Amino acid sequence: MLTRKQKELLLLIRDRMASEGVTPSFDEMKEALGLRSKSGIHRLITGLEERGFIRRLPHRARALEILRLPEGEEPRLVGKIRAVAQEAASAAVSAMCLPMYGRIAAGTPIEAISDAQTQIEVPPSLLVNLKGGLSGEHYALEVAGDSMIEAGIMDGDHVIIRRADTAENGAIVVALVDEHEATLKYLERRKDGIALVPANVNYETRLFEPGRVKVQGKLIGLVRKY
Repeated sequence: MLTRKQKELLLLIRDRMASEGVTPSFDEMKEALGLRSKSGIHRLITGLEERGFIRRLPHRARALEILRLPEGEEPRLVGKIRAVAQEAASAAVSAMCLPMYGRIAAGTPIEAISDAQTQIEVPPSLLVNLKGGLSGEHYALEVAGDSMIEAGIMDGDHVIIRRADTAENGAIVVALVDEHEATLKYLERRKDGIALVPANVNYETRLFEPGRVKVQGKLIGLVRKY
């Protein structure tokens, strides 16, 4: 049994996919259903997925497959929509979708953000290993600050991070300090502790006791919009 809003959203997705071959964006869904935030859309989609009405296609932007419709709705459209969704997914191999976990400081550390509010499309080549397979779990962050500019990382850039709890010396990592602050820096293990090193002469290296710093991921790529 679907709620009224779940049914409205499912039929909206059906109609848009049947007419345009692509699902509406979260903003379009929010406006069509008269909701105040996209978090409500996230909940509705999760509810439809749990009830077996739709399926999310992984690593694809705006890719949903309708598996069935409510009783009394037009059933013959499901096959057409499914074919359109599969065709769109095949055509989308040139882009993969990663969760965007918010802003991370490339300067003074800021509060760590772990709730994905949106997604970003990235080239698959950034994520594959030498054997052509996906190399681990990934996420994206927006850079705030200029302490890594000498490494080519600017304020407003989107960095692609491979989730990891360790990294080699000299790697650029997402470091979690004191369990609640995150920053993007070079990692150096020294005799007297863990150093987080900026790539900007105007910033100082910060040294911490080993237990205060946890590696959350390693930089593997960067996406910049001009």
